[in-house]
Amino acid sequence: MTTIYRAKRILTMNPARPQATHVAVRDGRILGAGSLDELKGWGDYTLDERFAGRILMPGLVEGHSHTMEGTFWRYAYVGYFDRTDPDGRVWPGVGSIDAVVERLKEAGAKLADAEAPIAGWSLDPIYFGGRRCTRHDLDRVSTTRAIGVLHASAHILNVNSRALELAGLLRRGVDHPGVPLGEDGLPTGELKGPEAMMPAGPHVGFDRDILACDELGLRYFARLCVRKGVTTAADLASLLPPDAVDMMQRVTGEADFPVRVVSLRRMLNLAPKDLIARAKELAEASSDRLRLGIVKIVVDGSIQGFSARLSWPGYFNGAPNGLWYVTPEELRAALALALEHGVQIHTHTNGDEATELVLDCMEEALARHPARDHRFTIQHGQLATAAQFRRMKALGMCVNLFPNHHFYWGDQHYSTTVGPERAERMNACATALANGVPLAIHSDAPVTPLGPLFTAWCAVNRLTASGRTLGSEERIGVGDALRTITLGAAYTLKLDQEIGSIECGKRADFAVLEDDPAEIGPGRLKDVRVWGTVQGGRVFPAPPAP
Repeated sequence: MTTIYRAKRILTMNPARPQATHVAVRDGRILGAGSLDELKGWGDYTLDERFAGRILMPGLVEGHSHTMEGTFWRYAYVGYFDRTDPDGRVWPGVGSIDAVVERLKEAGAKLADAEAPIAGWSLDPIYFGGRRCTRHDLDRVSTTRAIGVLHASAHILNVNSRALELAGLLRRGVDHPGVPLGEDGLPTGELKGPEAMMPAGPHVGFDRDILACDELGLRYFARLCVRKGVTTAADLASLLPPDAVDMMQRVTGEADFPVRVVSLRRMLNLAPKDLIARAKELAEASSDRLRLGIVKIVVDGSIQGFSARLSWPGYFNGAPNGLWYVTPEELRAALALALEHGVQIHTHTNGDEATELVLDCMEEALARHPARDHRFTIQHGQLATAAQFRRMKALGMCVNLFPNHHFYWGDQHYSTTVGPERAERMNACATALANGVPLAIHSDAPVTPLGPLFTAWCAVNRLTASGRTLGSEERIGVGDALRTITLGAAYTLKLDQEIGSIECGKRADFAVLEDDPAEIGPGRLKDVRVWGTVQGGRVFPAPPAP
């Protein structure tokens, strides 16, 4: 049976027919978009008027997020900014280390097990006036429980003395670039990068397997997606062990699960040859709402955590350069094998030195294994230069930039991390488009809150939290921004033939909006209200906030 939905306006992202008033759906796919008279030609139909006063656009595509955001909401939120949880409750931000300590004490008081660890997430010490969190700060919460707090970047973990003791790190003589030492010769409790974090993680609730998400976390994540108009979300850092894959297949296969999840296998604990073989195995396990078989490689850390790799002259405040998370040899081998076997790779780079390494290795790999339409994608690429965008275009690469940084850390980038000039070119959406690089933009949730329309607002306005316009020349128009969170993101995931626009033959995935993003004005794009979603022809209203 055909259902024809009437809307106040339909923004289709189809250049041949950019607007419509009706869309016809059958068996979860789009028959066409146009006027009612045009769509009647498909035969018997039911006219559905529930969206008559609302706006439809393609289901939003979050091209870089992490399903672990759903899991983290069971921990204590200690971020600087207010944040909304999957049930719609707003959690106030915390503005000091003292406030972080109090929030963790409150969380510990709710735990029935007196020995259970206390976990927090989204710590952001860059807002604490240069004051770093130490094990002594967390010891104020408890000296008997293990305590761990993950930074907003997810690249640094702070732990207390008990956690260091359990991890075998509370000793002198630790020699690792990711384990800074205090004046007493003992670790400060700040653990930078996966190698340093892994020994302590299991003791504080941050085992690396958490990156595969769990069932309740996946369900919470799906709730967030419906609230934000997202019908397809990329999960970019999963280890995808067999039991997690089985769970994800079962949950996403349920009749009322509202999101298509594209989960990438991270290069960790596997040699390049085994990684590519595993990716090919995973691809065979894909379904409509669970897409597998893509690889993620993390090359460096985060800029605000001073663990990203920057080219000369390095950090504006003179901080030491960041960390390499992969060797050039491993990166080169993985890219070459992936091209040879038709496996797509997305690479995380934040610093421009890391981006340059990826481009060099990609050029070598393509010389050995030429490939058309590979769509290997640089994720974040925040400090990419115009010259690097030109190389991306020449190499057939895509980029998924992170404009949310302008709002959340733009003031700090301007004053502290990279300085005024480079801060104004960060996440250079306009330069990427000018050079013909296929572009998406993203939230990297839980690093920043899930919400493609907010991300689009960041790319259009480039405003910092203090109201500074950070790089006016790199602003893009609303139309381009909306494309980056629909067709643009779909293209980087090789799904643009299925989603990203409302046109004949594609999946019936819609974001249902109370306001028109094309009419509300650039400054209010983030304020567009989301009614819910339609995913595969199934309607999902967002639940009301408490």
